[in-house]
Order: sequence, then C-alpha cells, then structure tokens
Amino acid sequence: MNDRSMRTPLGRARGLGSAKEGVDHWWMQRLTAVAQVPLMIWFVIALTGISGADHPSVIAWLEQPHVAVLTILLVFSLYYHAKLGLQVVIEDYISSESRKVIVLTAVKFALILFGTATVFSVLKIAFGG
Repeated sequence: MNDRSMRTPLGRARGLGSAKEGVDHWWMQRLTAVAQVPLMIWFVIALTGISGADHPSVIAWLEQPHVAVLTILLVFSLYYHAKLGLQVVIEDYISSESRKVIVLTAVKFALILFGTATVFSVLKIAFGG
C-alpha cells in the first residue's frame, strides 16, 4: 500500500496532507469548555449571593482579589472559546477565501477589543480606579 492510496481524493488532487491544526483546535475548545464549568458555577452562585445589593456592595465584592482573578479567568476562557467556535463556523460556512480571511480577522480583532475592555474594567474596579 503506497502513501497516495491513504489520502482523500481532495488531498490527492491538491497534493496536500493534513494541516495538523484540527486536533489542537478541538482540544483547546474542549479545555476552555471544561474550564468554564466551575467558573460559571462559581459566577452564578456569587451573583445570586449579591443579587439585590447596592452598587457600592457590588464594587466591594469585585475589589476582592480572588473575585477579580476568577472573573478575569472566566473572561479569558469565554472570549477564547468564542474565538475558537466562531472560527469553525466561519471556516465552514464562508467559501470565498478572501471573505473568510476578512471576517476571521474582524472577529479576532473584535474579540480582542471586547475582551481587553472587559479585563480592563475588572482591573479598574479591583484596584479602586
């Protein structure tokens, strides 16, 4: 059995093999999903505990170091997971390569912008800014 018989018809036509990125992408998507489970449980329980609190009480809660750190971890996990999921959707449903690159770039920039703004807001509150 030669190497060419193991390739898909498209792979033989292009002469290309695997991009070797699919497994890493899949694992990162699963890891971020697993990380979000305890973080979201903590976040929902914590928000339930402070529901009905006034603004200064919520600010005091978010100023606690462990709360700020867990919130930032949740933000990183959520935005990175969203990036991975949106990338798959864009790659699967946009056929034009140029349009795909433009949309992927725009989504990445938007997620970086919003994620950075979210982390900045948490840090500003945590450090009393």
